[in-house]
Amino acid sequence: MEKQKFDPPVTVLAGPSGGQETISDATACLDFVLKRWPGKRSDKHRAALQACSDADSGRRPASFARKAFIAAAREAGILVTS
Repeated sequence: MEKQKFDPPVTVLAGPSGGQETISDATACLDFVLKRWPGKRSDKHRAALQACSDADSGRRPASFARKAFIAAAREAGILVTS
């Protein structure tokens, strides 16, 4: 299955050093939300997790996951560009 690409990619702050990470597809989004999420686990975080999982498995379009991820990243204060 082809990766669900984000158009355009989303850049977020990653880690305590303030480094940035560019999320360009649903697989990278799912990995970030599951393993490296620096913010609290809110309702928006859970929605992003579900949306990224759905897009990664092909049940939803990447645009759906991208929108949910941006909302969660904005709430967490880690959104750099969208």
